[in-house]
Amino acid sequence: MVFLMSSTSEHATPGFLVWRLSTKWRVAVDRAVAPLGLTHAQYSLVASLYGMHRAGRRPSQRQLADHTGLEPLYVSKLARALEAAGVVDRTRDPADPRAIQLSLTEDGREVARRATRVVQGLLEQLLEPLGGLGGDRTKAFSHELATLLDVPLDVPLDAPLDAPHDAPGDAHLDTHRDTHSDSHPDEE
Repeated sequence: MVFLMSSTSEHATPGFLVWRLSTKWRVAVDRAVAPLGLTHAQYSLVASLYGMHRAGRRPSQRQLADHTGLEPLYVSKLARALEAAGVVDRTRDPADPRAIQLSLTEDGREVARRATRVVQGLLEQLLEPLGGLGGDRTKAFSHELATLLDVPLDVPLDAPLDAPHDAPGDAHLDTHRDTHSDSHPDEE
C-alpha cells in the first residue's frame, strides 16, 4: 500500500499530519518486523529493552511503559506474549515483589539486533526526503517532535464533547482548516 498525501494536505492541521505520519510509520514498521514474528508495539518493547540492557538496566514493566509511552496494562500483555515466544524473561523484582522486571533472553537479544537493523534501514528510507537519519533536517525534525512530546498532556476530564471544531484539543481530529466549510471531512 502506498500512502500519498492528498492535495488537501496544504490545509491539514499539524495534529492530523502527525496522526497520518504515525499511522504510516506504524504500518511500515509492522510490515518490516513481521518476518521476525513481531508487531510494531512488540518491536518498541524489544528495542527499548535491548537499549536498556546495553546500558546495564533491567526495567520494571512500569518503567518500560513510561519509556515507551504505552499503557502499563498493554505493556504487561505484550510482555506476556513475548515471554511465551521466548523473547522476554519476566521476573519479580527482589526489591519490590509487586514489580515485574523485564529482560531479553539470548534469543530475544538476537531478535532485537535483527529487528533494529531492519527498522534502521526503514527509517533511513522514510527519512530520505529530510536527508536520511543523519541529515540536518532530520535532526531539526526530531528536535521539534521532542519539544512537542515534552508538552504535558493535561486534558480536563470535564471537557465538553461538542467543543468547537477549531478547539486546540481537537486539532488532531480536523483534516484541514477550511473555515469556509461546515462539513465533516468524512462527508466531503
